[in-house]
Amino acid sequence: MVWATYDILSAVFSLPCCPILVRTVQRSLRHQPSPPRLLLIYPATHKLGWVKYFQLPSLSLQQVAALIPPAWEVTLVDESQDAIPFGRHYDLVGITAMTHQATRAYEIADQFRRAGVPVIMGGMHPTVMPEEALAHADAVVIGEAEAVMARLLDDLLGGRLEKIYRAPIAQDDKLEIPWSRREILNGKRYITTQTVQTSRGCPYDCAFCTVTHYFGNRFRYRDTADILAEISSFPKKLVIFLDDNLLGDPAKARPILEGIAELGIRWGSQTSLRFAEDRELLKLVARSGCIGLFVGIESVTGPYSLLAKSAGQSTQIDLMKRIRDAGIILEASFIFGFDDHDQSIFEKTLRFVEECTPSVPTFNLLTPYPGTRLFQQYEQEGRILHRDWSRYNHSEVVFRPKLMTPEQLYQGWLEARKAAYTWPSIFSRIWKNPGRRLTNLAYNVLRKGPNDHLQPASAAECAVCQPCCDTLSNANAANHHLESEHAG
Repeated sequence: MVWATYDILSAVFSLPCCPILVRTVQRSLRHQPSPPRLLLIYPATHKLGWVKYFQLPSLSLQQVAALIPPAWEVTLVDESQDAIPFGRHYDLVGITAMTHQATRAYEIADQFRRAGVPVIMGGMHPTVMPEEALAHADAVVIGEAEAVMARLLDDLLGGRLEKIYRAPIAQDDKLEIPWSRREILNGKRYITTQTVQTSRGCPYDCAFCTVTHYFGNRFRYRDTADILAEISSFPKKLVIFLDDNLLGDPAKARPILEGIAELGIRWGSQTSLRFAEDRELLKLVARSGCIGLFVGIESVTGPYSLLAKSAGQSTQIDLMKRIRDAGIILEASFIFGFDDHDQSIFEKTLRFVEECTPSVPTFNLLTPYPGTRLFQQYEQEGRILHRDWSRYNHSEVVFRPKLMTPEQLYQGWLEARKAAYTWPSIFSRIWKNPGRRLTNLAYNVLRKGPNDHLQPASAAECAVCQPCCDTLSNANAANHHLESEHAG
């Protein structure tokens, strides 16, 4: 989660609209006998093969679909599974995009607009780069869709579509959102479609993360009864909570856990490590049916090993062992490339993983996303190598590190991933994790395959070039070709 993690950070759309196009759409909607048709698109950045069946569906687009009045006919296209039905078959197209999806999202939007179909865009990237997105769409939604979608549709039908629809940042700790529309996923194959969001927002505001900028600086939770009612409507027992930090506020999370403990479900989510300081809360998490958690460790040394979300009275290793000993599969995420990292960080991280033995270690390259303080810092220092958003994907170096070259960072990351997924390393972790060994093995095998196929990169492929110092408005020229980005 960066499970897919991460997806939970997209929300929806926006851009400038020509009067002729508006009048054409308005006449079409008034005189057609059939209901107006909305197409929602989740862009794909590459072909996934059989792995696509182990993905989670876009929660944000299901949430957007739930906001659409019954008079509209809504279709969702996940490009990893479906071909996009280009042409004039729809009255409105909505596209969501995280940063790594932005270039593809723009290509899709441009093609629909050439056919005369209005496009709205939203999600994480259009929220932080609205002017860029407006070059490809008729309207942009900044922030959460729930507060603005009804007005946007009214404006479209009334021929007065605005360029920007800005949702206010919530100022309280309550989250009110409709249940997702899962029926629009019919015919698609995912590991599960039983996904739920119980909370949004984060007070920690990490320099590399977009969550606080997008969802606000406090944990906002849905009403417990509403959450439990939605879960009770599911026909199967596996549920994935797509929260950035499900257990971020223990006082609000506890009644949710007590409730789902009575439902007999199995569940997974992402959270911060420090929840395990409370041994009773950890017992409740296990008793409620938790089978797996994703946590962001970020770094094993320096200031990023002491972030508020994971620092506490106990060491990270002790907390991870507690979770492991509770029989919960733990996916621990590490980031390489912070300014205090030199080439020794890779070996230090591997030794840390050997000691604490999370079920599944995940290694990512630091990615300075637009809208974060980290991006602003690196831009001011002239360290952003390019703005090819399709390469802002946790797996390519897009900035100039401080204590090593981009090539050294990439090669160290690659070698660490391979070392963590040798068969001896996998079996050592499985042996030290007392519960769910078969599930543990399956997760590790799924991760081993992609790691085995990683290839060394040349200096050119690592983007060793002159830092890009032009303005963000010129970013499209560099693009040749995904919540939360760096959440957890």
